[in-house]
Amino acid sequence: MTIATTYRAKRPLILWAAGFVCLCLQATAGAAIPIQQWTQPGGAQVYLVESPAIAMLDVQVDFDAGTRRDPAAQAGLASMTMTMLDKGLEAKNGEPAMDENALSEAWADLGAQFGVSATGERLGFSLRSLTDPELLDKAVALAARQIAEPSFPGAIWQRERERMVASLKESYTRPGSIIARAYAKAVYGTHPYGYEVTEATLARISIADMRAFYSAGVVACRARVSMVGAVTRAQAEGIANVMLSRLPGPEACTPLPAIAPVPALAESKEVRIPFESAQTHVYIGQPGYPRQDPDHFALNLGNYILGGGGFVSRLTDEVREKRGLTYSVYSGFAPGLDAGAFRVGFQTRPDQAAEAVKVAREVLAKFVAEGPTQNELKAAKDNLIGGFPLLLDSNRKLIGNVANIAWNDLPLDYLDTWTARMNAVTAADIKAAFARKLQPDRMVTVVVGSDPQAKPQGSK
Repeated sequence: MTIATTYRAKRPLILWAAGFVCLCLQATAGAAIPIQQWTQPGGAQVYLVESPAIAMLDVQVDFDAGTRRDPAAQAGLASMTMTMLDKGLEAKNGEPAMDENALSEAWADLGAQFGVSATGERLGFSLRSLTDPELLDKAVALAARQIAEPSFPGAIWQRERERMVASLKESYTRPGSIIARAYAKAVYGTHPYGYEVTEATLARISIADMRAFYSAGVVACRARVSMVGAVTRAQAEGIANVMLSRLPGPEACTPLPAIAPVPALAESKEVRIPFESAQTHVYIGQPGYPRQDPDHFALNLGNYILGGGGFVSRLTDEVREKRGLTYSVYSGFAPGLDAGAFRVGFQTRPDQAAEAVKVAREVLAKFVAEGPTQNELKAAKDNLIGGFPLLLDSNRKLIGNVANIAWNDLPLDYLDTWTARMNAVTAADIKAAFARKLQPDRMVTVVVGSDPQAKPQGSK
């Protein structure tokens, strides 16, 4: 979920600039992308790609304050804290308070974009601005206020909580939301990734709780600041200094509590939830692997062959093309600081669910046992390597990649060596990596749909 402010005054110019940067990056997609990195005296880590072709700057600032830091009894604390961060600023240092409308107007007047997001791991802030000194200085100063001085107005919190409760109630009528919650609980158990946001957990969240959570997590020393744009290292250092200047200093930098690893599944498990709908929803999977795992390239390439490649994947060929059991079927890993889940997902007619589950399990088990063919390997490499420049063809995409490198402590030459590392993966590498990471006989299967008593063939 991402919140982005609106902008008006210089919208045509900034959109023209974004398009120009896109063309420039497309022209140089095959060239090296030098990433500079340094640590500020206060502990913040800064990553910079200088892109002087056009006068624009993208900044991403991330903190370890995502939903994995939620207390179990207050699931949703990080997400709800995030929703309050553009609802107004406190009056401080001689500057006036701003309500949500005044804050939105201030960003619009600058022609800049500012967004806030919360994921399982990160609480993040994004800034996009033209680098005209007058505009950029004001945008950075306003960003610094928004990062450090949210007002958390009580009346707005009541409104947002009521809105979230209404959204939750509506989600209970959608099978896609029901299966996502059930799958997370089945795969992650009591790990924070498995916590469920409910009306009860939201009712336990107060303004004081959000302030305490924010103060503990959003500290300058733990910031990962990524920048892509027409600034020098000296300018980038100054920008980072200003954006973090209002946050607590090194004295507040106490270690965050360790989060236990995601536990492996001890045995297979099936969860069946009755729901009257035209399609039965199915998830099959288990905990996957952390992003730092050395098998990442082999798993990424192998998953493309198994179910990540759309119509050219094995799962699509076997489940859809040969048997007509579903319109779409996919597989995917979600690696992060912790072992995000591996998942096979599809929808099918209720009367075909048992067969579709059986076939999907068989395809997965065979792939883990045997790995890909040489023809599959070559086709997957051609597609992934050929499409790699499209992941870098705009400032917005590039800042996402740089922030990913920063967050996961990846090598600074990661983007430059990506093609060679992907090309070096063999079929044997994929087979070995999948055998290490996946256990088809110990996976979770969650089925949401009609006729929940119909047991898939081959299940225990």
